[in-house]
Amino acid sequence: MKIAVASEGKMVTEHFGHCEGFTIFETENNQIKSQEFIPNPGHRPGFLPVFLHDKGVNVIISGGMGSGAVDIFNEKGIEIITGASGDAKTAVNSYLQGKLKSTGSVCHEHQHAGECGE
Repeated sequence: MKIAVASEGKMVTEHFGHCEGFTIFETENNQIKSQEFIPNPGHRPGFLPVFLHDKGVNVIISGGMGSGAVDIFNEKGIEIITGASGDAKTAVNSYLQGKLKSTGSVCHEHQHAGECGE
């Protein structure tokens, strides 16, 4: 399974589309086998969910996410975990242990003046 974390350095980013990049963790038997960082190729409506789907991602973890991205991930059958924070690798391990649950933090505006998750 491939789990992508919207990341700023080694940390989960607050907003999916504006992240520095994606740390993609390859997992097997609930263990991380490898990880790679892919820079964000650009925030364009509808692009990133398709980009990650084409990379074989099964799960996306982020702090917050726009509703358009949520809709596309749902169409592609990719599980969405929002409301995450902290270290990306720790978040993935928590997910693999069944301890990381989505808060449903979805942004409905594109101004993002602190309204993500409210």
